[in-house]
This record gives sequence, structure tokens and C-alpha cells, in this order.
Amino acid sequence: MIRLPAEWEPQSFVQFTFPHKNSDWAYMYTEVVSCFIRIIEATANFEPVWVVCHSKDEVSGYFKNPSQFPIHFVEIASNDTWARDHGAITILHDNQPVLLDFIFNGWGKKFEAGLDNLITPQLAKAVLKETKVQSMDFVLEGGAIESDGQGTLLTTSECMLSPFRNPHMDKAQINDFLIDTFGLEKVLWLDHGYLAGDDTDSHIDTLARLCSTDTIAYVKCDNPEDEHFKALQLMEAQLKTFTNNKGVPYKLIALPWPQACYDAHGDRLPATYANFLIVNGGVLVPTYKVPQDKEAVRIIETIFPDRKVIGIDCRPLIEQHGSLHCVSMHYPAGGSGIGKR
Repeated sequence: MIRLPAEWEPQSFVQFTFPHKNSDWAYMYTEVVSCFIRIIEATANFEPVWVVCHSKDEVSGYFKNPSQFPIHFVEIASNDTWARDHGAITILHDNQPVLLDFIFNGWGKKFEAGLDNLITPQLAKAVLKETKVQSMDFVLEGGAIESDGQGTLLTTSECMLSPFRNPHMDKAQINDFLIDTFGLEKVLWLDHGYLAGDDTDSHIDTLARLCSTDTIAYVKCDNPEDEHFKALQLMEAQLKTFTNNKGVPYKLIALPWPQACYDAHGDRLPATYANFLIVNGGVLVPTYKVPQDKEAVRIIETIFPDRKVIGIDCRPLIEQHGSLHCVSMHYPAGGSGIGKR
């Protein structure tokens, strides 16, 4: 039996890939390092963390405060920091974890990703020695898919059907591939929704998130003057037509629309509260120093009443067009071996 666990199921650890000065973060390195420290230390209060980095000595020295769980460091070269998209996607095969190493090509050949694409086999060799790694001849990023752990997958057409990812396959072929690879019963294809400034071709984790087998949280824009209004209205309408694998419509919970954020050149940045990270016993919510932050945290607390919800300032991350979920990759628990040193 093959199953793709939901993010809210028990996890072994979370992977981060730390920024370095020879990347696009160079111009704001100190600021983004502080942001990563906040996120990693918050995560380590819930579960172990593995940090892929350019220098164990340098990066480990940034962490001064002990956390409840260990923070481990492993030296592996990288292009950038978006672990959600270059990290392994873990399935459970007869309840044993298998790391699927998909091709990462910089979100459809937009950015250099040769080093990032090699991280998973190196991480597995260094610290996941008892876990099977399966190389996949398919371009896929973790931020492009959402699983309920019970056979339903949520994704976006714009990303999954990009001509620069798997151009040799049509929608029906990709649908069948996803069903076979992840042991699914159905794939929900979201045809609308985008964020200005987003480089991913509308990853699902920026727009709509499965929070349980019957609940979806999604971004909602109420301002008719906003450039996103029409597309997100169409997205909401389509979400209302979706049902889970039992045929039951989802409970839809709208997340606040953050006040527009811009970079120094006046370009809009992809701020979204949908990019939260679920960890063991907690949820980490990105905030952006805008008035809607408090309400976003409050709403997510109502979605996850049994978890501790923590807002973390991620304003630096959207400068490079991602947010909190984008810089993390969770590794589900299951069987033995995964996450051992």
C-alpha cells in the first residue's frame, strides 16, 4: 500500500536549507539569516530539525538558545533556500518511508538549480542511511501538492501543466502519474488563483491548504480594485465545487488578504497567510508587519484548536518571492530509520 501522508500527521523532522552569501540573498543576508533563525528555533520547539548549510561551523554558531528538540547541521552545497521544492517528498509504502527524489528545475527553468537538485541524495547518504531513496524522472515541487493522507490530492493546473516542467505529458497522463505514484483515489485540479510576484506558477501552498480531510483554508480577496480579485473569486467558486473522496463538500475557511507589500523597486511581493507550516503540536504562521497579521493567526487558531499557533515575521522571505512553508520540508514519521544520525 502506498500513501502520501497529510502534513498534520506525525513528523520525524523538518528540513531547512540555510541561505548563504553566494545566492540571491546576498544583498540582505543579515536580515534573512535572522528570519531563518526565528523559524528554525520555533520549529525545534516542536520537533527535530536538520539544516542543510554551506558551513556547519558558521551556521551552527548563529544558534545560541537551546530548544526542546535538537537542531542538526549537515554541509551540502546549494543554490538557494527553498527546501519545500527541492526536498524529498516522503511516501509510506507499507508504512515504511520512501524518499521520492523528483527533479527540481528552478520552477520551470526560471533559475539555476543544479546544486539544489542534488541535495536529497546527499542528505540521504549523510543522515538518512536506512531510508530508501527513489529517483523520479518527473519534475515536481513539494509546494505544488497538498495531501489529505486519505487518497485526495490538491494541486493547480497552472503549475502542474507548465510547458517547462513535464511537456511530454498531458493532463490525463499527469493525473494518472500522480495517482499511481502517491496511491491516490482522486486529484483536485484548481484552475484559478495566483499571486503577483510569485515565481512558482501558482503553487497550491500559496493559495489553498488542506487542513483536515474535510477542511480547506484559502486566500480570499474582498477588494474589487485589487488585481487579484477576479482570479481569487473564481478560485473560491471552484473550491466550493470540490468534494473529498467520500463525496462530501469541503468546509471552506477564508484567510485574510494582507495589505499589499512592495519591494524597493515598487514591485508587489507575494504575501500570503496560506503558506503556514504544520508541525508536531503546532502551526507556524507567516506574518508581514501588516494590520491583518493578528487576524490571520486568530483564524488559524480556530482551524487547529489542539495545536499551538505561532506567528513569525516572514517579511524578509517574500523579498525573494517565497514564505515560511516554502523554506521548509517536513518528513513524515513511519517505520524506522528516518531522521537518525
